[in-house]
Amino acid sequence: MVQKYQSPVRVYKHPFELVMEAYERRFPTCHLIPMFVASDVISEEKSDDGSTHKIERRCKLDVDAPRLLKRIAGVDYVYFIQKNTLNRRERTLHIESHNETFSNRVIIHELCCYSVHPENEDWTCFEQSASLDIKSFFGFESTVEKIAMKQYANSIKKGKEIIEYYLRELEEEGITHVPRWGTSPASPVKAVLPITCPALPVTPAITIIPPVESSKECLAVKEGSSPVGSPTDALSATPDDKLDADYINRYLGDLTPFQESCLIRLRSWLQETHKGKIPKDQHILRFLRARDFNMDKAREILCQSLTWRKQHQVDYLLDTWTSPQVLHDYYTGGWHHHDRDGRPLYILRLGQMDTKGLVRALGEESLLRHVLSINEEGLRRCEENTKVFGRPISCWTCLVDLEGLNMRHLWRPGVKALLRIIEVVEANYPETLGRLLILRAPRVFPVLWTLVSPFIDENTRKKFLIYAGNDYQGPGGLVDYIDKEIIPDFLGGECMCEVPEGGLVPKTLYRTPEELENDDIRLWTETIYQSASIFKGAPHELLIEIIDASSVVTWDFDVCKGDVVFNIYHSKRAPQPPKKDPLAAHGITSPGGNNVQLIDKSWQLGQDYSMVESPLTCKEGESVQGSHVTRWPGFYILQWKFHSMPACATTNLPRVDDVLATLQVSSHKCKVMYYTEVLGSEDFRTACCDVQSLGSMTSLESSHSGFSQLSAATTSSSQSQSSSMISR
Repeated sequence: MVQKYQSPVRVYKHPFELVMEAYERRFPTCHLIPMFVASDVISEEKSDDGSTHKIERRCKLDVDAPRLLKRIAGVDYVYFIQKNTLNRRERTLHIESHNETFSNRVIIHELCCYSVHPENEDWTCFEQSASLDIKSFFGFESTVEKIAMKQYANSIKKGKEIIEYYLRELEEEGITHVPRWGTSPASPVKAVLPITCPALPVTPAITIIPPVESSKECLAVKEGSSPVGSPTDALSATPDDKLDADYINRYLGDLTPFQESCLIRLRSWLQETHKGKIPKDQHILRFLRARDFNMDKAREILCQSLTWRKQHQVDYLLDTWTSPQVLHDYYTGGWHHHDRDGRPLYILRLGQMDTKGLVRALGEESLLRHVLSINEEGLRRCEENTKVFGRPISCWTCLVDLEGLNMRHLWRPGVKALLRIIEVVEANYPETLGRLLILRAPRVFPVLWTLVSPFIDENTRKKFLIYAGNDYQGPGGLVDYIDKEIIPDFLGGECMCEVPEGGLVPKTLYRTPEELENDDIRLWTETIYQSASIFKGAPHELLIEIIDASSVVTWDFDVCKGDVVFNIYHSKRAPQPPKKDPLAAHGITSPGGNNVQLIDKSWQLGQDYSMVESPLTCKEGESVQGSHVTRWPGFYILQWKFHSMPACATTNLPRVDDVLATLQVSSHKCKVMYYTEVLGSEDFRTACCDVQSLGSMTSLESSHSGFSQLSAATTSSSQSQSSSMISR
């Protein structure tokens, strides 16, 4: 299996030519890299005008590996081939290296690039990526992989230190300026004063304003970008976006090279499959941490959560959800300053809460909506505190006061609602809880803990601190985590807390089970998206009648499971309504109740109906938005069809990966979640900010899609060459 690693962009606040002068001092050997024993020049080539310089070296490395492994392998040193291409005209240095030793057993390929910073021509960027493919190594494949990862991590850490060491050495020698290629040599100039600005986050996907308390520090921001919280808070990301190392350290935290690589690779994957709707880096990082940086597991739960957010429009919850008055009066929770680490502090007086009364008055779904709004508010507060305190704050602290907890809190429907809330929050807000302080736990608490603890992730349970009685008041108690000045008055502090005291919900506010059920259905069916299942030989089809030509059919769908092919057809006559399933009369249901087939098997393509768009193959996890300008009135059919793996040619043996993928796909159904809308041509012109003509329309991003809290709504600028467009 090929392992890939990608490091963030390192920034040297020095001109490219000066950095190159420092880089050359690493050869033929470097005392700062003990494992770098020697290097020999194999070939060297320069262009006539001197703008291009190519050099190939054979590098001798003393790899830090167990002596036993070296003896088994029969080598003391490992040799690498390094090819450097310096382009002085374009101010770039491309470095490509691969292992010469054991190349038939292990393939190590590394790419590095020095280039001019996109925002400051006097700064230099450095990027590094590598791949490792271990075919066989005497049964020590796992050991070799660990050694390779260790060496890669060390090279990333040492690389910048070495360049900066030689830059200081040059400065001590009086070399502070190297003229650009094509300009006349200039006399040495005085050393440039160190720049105190943190390096540009080379990603327009997130724009963060630095802490206001430091007037000397500034953050380079792309022209046209906006402050956090504005509608353009997160601009549309492109595959060329990079994450800067200084940005990661300041706004995301101290990550290992492996963790940085996982973040960048998962982010790149999302850019390819969810164009225009990329969640913020902090959000991606939470899901990686929740799965111990296992890329596949993190990607799976993240995609499920993004689909859930989209289906239930969670991104707009803070703008659309209005808490009922009974919650304002009797829900005993609220935000209260921050803890010693700068994390937002949420206080919940669970012992004073009438859980039975709230469930009977509101229903389970309304309570869940309220808790989700609390979590959305928590994400927003974490971003604000990151700016205020000038360090990464990605989670909050929750203080739960259990004074008053008794057996009435163990009312079965109330516990059921609590478990449902825990399940949803655990799945969609991982690693948002930094610490949970449980105070004044009574004797009945172990019973409640036994009921709910199995539903809480193990990593989350490790963050719980439980205090019985008044133990929280002594050393090692509350004051270790919360400043004395903000301890709430009801816990013996001097700070007035605005969290409601709760009390019993009047029975006059109770609602009947029928009323609660209707409200629950209304809350979770208020979604513009529909779901459909697709099976082999059973596509899902949607009929749209068009009366006025030049109308615009728009779509927005996510492939939740499996791979599908998306088609658009036109017919002058309406397909017959889907026939009732004959098996249903015998109590047997069809493969999917939300699967509709409209095109009759007797219809012939090109005669009864025609294809108006080229088929689009969509992979699992992809998000697709697009539009089609209709040419004729009639009936348009949107079709999602099961994507079958192409049969292997008889002259070629099938690859194992292809066979496994075929078996996996064919054994599962596909599932999509979609939304469609028909707009008049004038309405569509208004919706598109830069429509030039009906034959060349800007992509219409659905106004209902995007991540308002995770990344602001974006507008793709991809243009179609025909009268329609499909974007991913």
